[in-house]
Amino acid sequence: MFRLVLALALLDPAAVTEVSHRNIPLHKVLTPDGDRLGYAPVSRPFTGARRLTGVLVGRDPATGTHLMCGGAVLSSRSRSLVLTAAHCLYHQGRMLRRLAFLPAYDRGSPPLGVWPVVRTWVPARWRGRPYSADLLPYDVGLVGVATAEQRPLEDVTGRGLRPLATGKGTSLRGLELLGYPKGKRYPGTRMYRCLGDAVEGAENGPGVLVTRNCHAAAGGSGGPAVYGGAVAGVVSSSSPLSDTNGFTVLTRLGGKLFARMYEEADRSMRLRREAGSP
Repeated sequence: MFRLVLALALLDPAAVTEVSHRNIPLHKVLTPDGDRLGYAPVSRPFTGARRLTGVLVGRDPATGTHLMCGGAVLSSRSRSLVLTAAHCLYHQGRMLRRLAFLPAYDRGSPPLGVWPVVRTWVPARWRGRPYSADLLPYDVGLVGVATAEQRPLEDVTGRGLRPLATGKGTSLRGLELLGYPKGKRYPGTRMYRCLGDAVEGAENGPGVLVTRNCHAAAGGSGGPAVYGGAVAGVVSSSSPLSDTNGFTVLTRLGGKLFARMYEEADRSMRLRREAGSP
């Protein structure tokens, strides 16, 4: 069983990854036409999970810096929830402001509109603590979006991804990681995909999934790990770039913690819509 090490290069959504060598060995790249990190551009038009994936943008209130992560529409009764990584909602311990989700974002264009974030949820242990390896099993966040017209997000994007609650120790073959990598050879405005097989990667908390077929670059945090028509995890971090057998860490959507957070977020957004709040 693969064990996480504290030497993880934790992804900063504001950072720019520079890679001068192949990080995923060629024989481990499963994605057709996959590059040195295992990724390939997603072709248009976006359909299915790709139409539900987009960028989450926000502003650091202290520095004014604008940051970007990935996110995906999550199926819910409120039809207004987006899944992302918990660390995508903070910068250096500060909650980001003016957050918005842009589904199916493509090369500077938000074809399905800009959806302001009105509520956020992260595990309680995440708040007030610096990003560290022992928090990776809890690096999952939810945001609720709403517009003045009160039209639910899923009315525009189509039905969201069903959360797949895998148990600790589960292995999954054929995951598709979606996101917007930024850095050398990556524009940060185009959706990329990577196919990978994942195994258990931690012994603490609810565990995480690890794939050695993909190395997520900065900007890829928060993107979904899609399994069939469901989402099994969220891109959280990756190995150091000096690791020539790179890997990506995925926070799984299992256990009571995520289930409670999901139920609370869905209930809150349903009540908000019933009350007519924009």
